[in-house]
Amino acid sequence: MNPANRQPIISVRELTAKYGECTVLDKISFEVNHGEIFIILGGSGCGKSTLMKCLIGLHQPANGAVFIDGERFPGTDEETYNRILRKIGVMYQSGALFGSMTIQENVRLAMDEFTPLTMDAKNAAVAAKLALVGLQDAAGKLPSELSGGMVKRAAIARALALDPAIVFLDEPSAGLDPITSAGLDATIIKLSRDLGITFVIVTHELASIYTLAGRCIMLDARTKGIIASGQPADLRDHPPNDLVKSFFHRQPLPTYS
Repeated sequence: MNPANRQPIISVRELTAKYGECTVLDKISFEVNHGEIFIILGGSGCGKSTLMKCLIGLHQPANGAVFIDGERFPGTDEETYNRILRKIGVMYQSGALFGSMTIQENVRLAMDEFTPLTMDAKNAAVAAKLALVGLQDAAGKLPSELSGGMVKRAAIARALALDPAIVFLDEPSAGLDPITSAGLDATIIKLSRDLGITFVIVTHELASIYTLAGRCIMLDARTKGIIASGQPADLRDHPPNDLVKSFFHRQPLPTYS
């Protein structure tokens, strides 16, 4: 389905994010459609991580709002917050797995907390999630026994534990070699295609951006806003400004006037 024909699952409206008196993002607006792979990119300090925190409810915007499936998030009451939270999964850059727990236990953690399933049912569900990311033989291993790419895959399996509609990935390819990164990209595409999951990915890895993204937005630290949006190949071939050109062509940044 063409993204233009899809309905938004995430709407960000006039969002301003601050830390104290420091404004990081100023009145940004965009939408993410059901089932697409959407990428947030930009240079260091542009607000990518802050925006991610706003989208998953870890940072309260100073102004504006985030809507998930039409409901304001975090919302005004705990019931709404918890209901929306069940719709999202998150993979952090480091994987953030608990080192003293097996991969099975890490993936099962949300099921232990939020479902009434029996242990056998939960373990069966964990096995299914691990199979989706190619880790069906890793359930009994500790995170320290896995490679960097396998840790990222296990973290994605944990993000899938409660069958979310949206999965947020923070720098999934960071620290991975090109072959491992390409394999992870292929897994993300397959999950999106087979399960209809919406992925929102923060990354600056150009190879992954071209492979994964249907659309992307580019943030800028100087303007504290969105300076470009669209398909990555279009932004590469027809950059709207010098900063976008420098990013997509890996060129030195021109001096601002």
